[in-house]
Amino acid sequence: MAEISAKLVKALRDQTGAGMMDCKRALTESGGDLNKATEWLRQKGIASAEKKAGRTAAEGSVGSYIHTGARVGVLVEINCETDFVARGEGFQELVRNVAMQIAACPNVEFVSISDIPAAVAERESAIEMGRDDLGNKPEAMKAKIVEGRVAKRLKELALLDQPFIKDSSLTVAEMVKQVAGTIGENIQVRRFTRYTLGEGIEVEKADFAAEVAAMTA
Repeated sequence: MAEISAKLVKALRDQTGAGMMDCKRALTESGGDLNKATEWLRQKGIASAEKKAGRTAAEGSVGSYIHTGARVGVLVEINCETDFVARGEGFQELVRNVAMQIAACPNVEFVSISDIPAAVAERESAIEMGRDDLGNKPEAMKAKIVEGRVAKRLKELALLDQPFIKDSSLTVAEMVKQVAGTIGENIQVRRFTRYTLGEGIEVEKADFAAEVAAMTA
């Protein structure tokens, strides 16, 4: 068995944010391999988070993020089980990260794929079915292609399926589960709203040449 040095334990702790004892155990289980130990911690974090997923999460925090230039703003509600955890630095950092993620993903409209109404999936399916590149394909093949394209599109609309902006090897869902595993409570992203400056306002474009012509007529 490889000897696990304090320096290696610290390196894993700095990389993952996991506790010292968890890091030592991960390295022991992985034969001192830092990458395998990181994967081990990730798997264990997700596993422990899954065990807590059925517990009620009614506490939490509403967080905000305003992007540089104040043209995009986000409000997000994330729930946990206790007020004590909600006020903790780890949970508050999660809220900030998720709010920032939402600001960085303008196409995201829903928290998860399960939140997407059936009408949206049906609309996307109809759009894909009508594409020119499927015109000469057999019906069975066409259905398979459309199914794959729609699944990909729905993932693009779901926040939890996005690559995490600070670590693209993780999805947002995996990142949330890691935090849940570390904190020891069920954590759920409940809802969010994104505000884009001027969105929905119709701006009348002036035809200055026509105005000048009218004034001089």
